[in-house]
Amino acid sequence: MGKLIAAINTTLDGICDHTAGIPDEEIHQHYTKLLRQGDAILYGRTTYELMEFWRTLLENPSEEKSMNEFAKAIDQIPKIVFSRTLKNVAWESATIAKRELKATVLELKQSRRDGDKDIFVGSPSLIIQLMKLNLIDEYQFCVHPVVAGSGLPLFEDINDRTILKLIKTKTFSGGAVTLYYEPANEKTANS
Repeated sequence: MGKLIAAINTTLDGICDHTAGIPDEEIHQHYTKLLRQGDAILYGRTTYELMEFWRTLLENPSEEKSMNEFAKAIDQIPKIVFSRTLKNVAWESATIAKRELKATVLELKQSRRDGDKDIFVGSPSLIIQLMKLNLIDEYQFCVHPVVAGSGLPLFEDINDRTILKLIKTKTFSGGAVTLYYEPANEKTANS
């Protein structure tokens, strides 16, 4: 069965601003391969609008081959956008969610058959919402060797302690590390 995977870039101080990391050729190749293993990616409006940058590389390719390959991969994967303000999306492979987040994710998970591809979540706000609903099967945090100092913290508005189990790591030559976790199914309220 395909998994619901929260995959996001973050800095050492937990900032998940997409401009704070230091992606390189190796990281672009990593995410290109990851996207090709997926059935869909879920975005909130803000992240979706940031990711539209990659559409421009389809029309005007970069000199960096790994960025062009990532642009093709992200163009091909279906994107489901959760927004209260967007009425339509221009990206051909994107759609506005017709149902609320929980119902959409449960429907996607239930429609999965053995061997199906994974579903990714790439927006901080959606990761937090799905984390609170206990619907994430795996977390993949790509931690960049940088302290941002300010920006959007990944785990904002979390009130419960959540225990995760480290299942593997991947180290990149530029110093970034992807930490792979699965929920340990232990939550405790901080009262």
